[in-house]
Amino acid sequence: MSAIEMTPQKVIIIGSGPAGLTAAIYTARANLAPLVIEGEPSSTSDQPGGQLMLTTEVENFPGFPEGVMGPDLMMKFRDQAARFNTTFITEKVTKVDFSQRPFTVWVRDTKYTAESIIVSTGAQSIMLGLENESRFYGHGLSTCATCDGFFFRGQEIVVVGGGDSAIEEATFLTKFASKVTIVHRRDSLRASKIMQDRARNNPKIEFKWNSQVTEIIGTDKLEGIGLVDTVTGESSKMSVTGLFVAIGHRPNTDLFKNILDMEANGYLQTRPGSSYTNIDGVFACGDVQDHTYRQAITAAGSGCMAAIDCERWLEAQH
Repeated sequence: MSAIEMTPQKVIIIGSGPAGLTAAIYTARANLAPLVIEGEPSSTSDQPGGQLMLTTEVENFPGFPEGVMGPDLMMKFRDQAARFNTTFITEKVTKVDFSQRPFTVWVRDTKYTAESIIVSTGAQSIMLGLENESRFYGHGLSTCATCDGFFFRGQEIVVVGGGDSAIEEATFLTKFASKVTIVHRRDSLRASKIMQDRARNNPKIEFKWNSQVTEIIGTDKLEGIGLVDTVTGESSKMSVTGLFVAIGHRPNTDLFKNILDMEANGYLQTRPGSSYTNIDGVFACGDVQDHTYRQAITAAGSGCMAAIDCERWLEAQH
């Protein structure tokens, strides 16, 4: 079956988190009429709106002194991009060809071409890698406190991790749970001091140090977890009805392997101080190329950079 060819575009943006949507706002206002292929709602790796659709209240995004829920913030981004003539496709990109211009992007059998590409596919949550993990997803296991915290009202739950995300999730979950235990494989946290202090001062939060989850216990839903002490090797079990995994992220760059230059950890490489990749006309922004800051505001800023780089590059071509 031959591919369905769509109208050529000036710019295609792959991904729709803070970086992609900011790039859309800027390119749209530059009269480039961007096409955003935003991902699929059912996908954990590249869902529309990115990681902020799975996060708790955002307290550090400028302009929201009282804080804002992640999904609400992303809808504001999207509405603003749409206002300036951005087209959205709620699909997942299945293949790309950046070997010649115009560049080609496929969504299954539909072929899109563009003079330039902005990659903003973000990163996804790293899971524990346990055998029955997927079976319990949505049945006691979650990576999203905002989405699922309400369902654990009055229950005892566990958050796995030691960074800011884990502490943020745990703190948020105390609004619903009777007790939240933070399980961490070391004896100290990686989280920022303000987040650590907030957790230590919360009477509903406890810590289980030098511990690693080895088993998820239950039949139809989560009933407990198996643990191993990383120092002594001693095994134990813990009765909980909720398990929230917050152990980090992996960049969504499988689509670009052997096409765009990457670092050893999979993040896309961009030229210092710019969003240029190793291919002229292809730009990258947000968490897909940033493993240092990984904040909504820095992602949005890099989306602005990518849009300006893209606009100037297109202008130079003509």
